[in-house]
Amino acid sequence: MHVNEAIKLRRSIKHYDPNHVMTKEEIHTLLSNAVLSPTAFNIQNWRFVVVTDKVLRQKIREVSWGQAQVEEASILIVLVADLMAWNKEPGRYWKDAPKPVQDYLVPAIQQYYQNKPEVQRDEAMRSCGMAAMNLMLSAKAMGYDTCPMDGFDFDQVAKLLNLPNDHTPAMFVCVGKGIKEAMPRGGQLPLNEVVIENQFK
Repeated sequence: MHVNEAIKLRRSIKHYDPNHVMTKEEIHTLLSNAVLSPTAFNIQNWRFVVVTDKVLRQKIREVSWGQAQVEEASILIVLVADLMAWNKEPGRYWKDAPKPVQDYLVPAIQQYYQNKPEVQRDEAMRSCGMAAMNLMLSAKAMGYDTCPMDGFDFDQVAKLLNLPNDHTPAMFVCVGKGIKEAMPRGGQLPLNEVVIENQFK
């Protein structure tokens, strides 16, 4: 499927075939595409918690306002932001780069993030958002439907997933075989309302 077609066809699907099982190869392909999404300084500050355990899925559904897709999609991927990725052996993010590049960028990571919790969080959330889009477009190209979500209790999900203190949920992406089409688009704003040339007037 061409990327333009995947973009146009991707919709947030709420109803899934609960009996459909994705293969390990499909899940691997999906995640391999997700990790090609960009991150500032290449720190790869997203983590992907693939929730397949049925009991855990039920518990997550309970703290997600009972939304069925959390439990019924083939897989539930919780995108998690590692807020301290910048400080975890940052040299490994540039290990394959030429030494002059390493010598410049690795110290720059520390300078950019250290003692700046808002920057750490903002960059991690941006990274998770871009990764989520990669996931959704890849899934659509593979014949799957998706639903991005932030309708859940973030603190309870963090507890259920046993997240480390320096990690926080960013969003869900449910992936599976949709059994009911999305409602018609609610209303798309025209480009001339959302695209600004050079400056706001």
